[in-house]
Amino acid sequence: MKLLVRPSLLRGEIAVTGSKSHTIRGIAAALAANGTSVLVAPLESADTRSTLEAARLLGAKVREHDDVWEITGTGGVFTDPGRTLDLGNSGTGMRMLTGLCAKQSFPIRFDGDESLRTRLMAGLFDALAPLGCRIESADGKCPFTVEGPLSGGATRVDGTTSQFLTSLLFLLPTLAQDSTVDLDFLNEKPYIGITLAWLDSFGIRYEKSDDMLHWRIPGGQSIPAFRKVIPADFSTAAFPLLAAALAGDGVVIRNLDFTDAQGDKKVFSYFEQMGAKIGHGAELTVGPTGGRLRGCSIDMNETPDALPAMAVAAALAEGETRLLNVPQARVKETDRIAVMASELGKMGADIEELPDGMIIRGGRLHGAEVSSFADHRIAMALAVAGLAADGETVIDGAEAASVTYPDFIRDFQNIGADFTVIQ
Repeated sequence: MKLLVRPSLLRGEIAVTGSKSHTIRGIAAALAANGTSVLVAPLESADTRSTLEAARLLGAKVREHDDVWEITGTGGVFTDPGRTLDLGNSGTGMRMLTGLCAKQSFPIRFDGDESLRTRLMAGLFDALAPLGCRIESADGKCPFTVEGPLSGGATRVDGTTSQFLTSLLFLLPTLAQDSTVDLDFLNEKPYIGITLAWLDSFGIRYEKSDDMLHWRIPGGQSIPAFRKVIPADFSTAAFPLLAAALAGDGVVIRNLDFTDAQGDKKVFSYFEQMGAKIGHGAELTVGPTGGRLRGCSIDMNETPDALPAMAVAAALAEGETRLLNVPQARVKETDRIAVMASELGKMGADIEELPDGMIIRGGRLHGAEVSSFADHRIAMALAVAGLAADGETVIDGAEAASVTYPDFIRDFQNIGADFTVIQ
């Protein structure tokens, strides 16, 4: 699908959808739990749907009604799905379920779309193997098969993505023996904060070092049935925030809870650092800014998903912006550093790639034909760039936005975005 974008002035309200990170953790926890769990206001998207369907195949019973998912779990003993689990584009779902499937006494095979087949898995495989997991994979990525059973023990895990550690933290408490986990480094620590908020709500016991590099996790624990209202997604909120700061005339962003553990709430601070006017009263209102944003230097290690949005903000800001210490952005759905440099370059941006980030010298952007490379955050970032660029912009592969924000086009049209689907 191609999306034609013309310069626009935005005003009105956007209600941010539920968090993908919370929704997928909720599905995985409910699958492993004893009894029926309830997710209220879960994110309805391609990623969460593929994870929910995999949970069904593994034995969960699902009832959906009135923006509620009722999931009756398996107590950690899964059903042989009888076929490959297709996780679509969901790296979070694939990694979360891999750990839980690795304890089963029969092989379970995973696969996904072309993008998912590029996502790193070897770091998680290397952590599961010392615990007794048998793994079949041609290249340390999907398609792959895992098989247990596991009993616990000592292991190490790669910290390139926090999702490897999250997978272990949901798995290890349910094994018979105690376990320890060590890391040399850990990116994206706030995502582990989200995971620990879930474990704390279940009463799961664990010990960790202050730097989160050393863990001791008692075995013999279980996940109880639960009820959880899914918070709004700060990763998604970055896009209406970006649009309001660049092309807004007063935009209200609803549903956000700044007490939640999501690290991407820091993006609001990044924009304030760049000069955006954000009112944190009874309603969160952004803009108008009264001028261009200002360049600055940002350590983005804890907020890698925000890189596409911040790159667009920087390309239209005054002066130089440095987006630093985010090497893991190169191993997401795409190499987001390279792709944003390439596609914003087509729109006239002055960008220098670094191994772990970008240097962006701000100015004006002009319309161009660009590609999402099937990455949802690239698609949304480029669409917002088009709202503030001169002339018309066409985004090829704009349908990728549905991975986390199925109503992206409609919601933005409702606040004045000149979006036209042309194919």
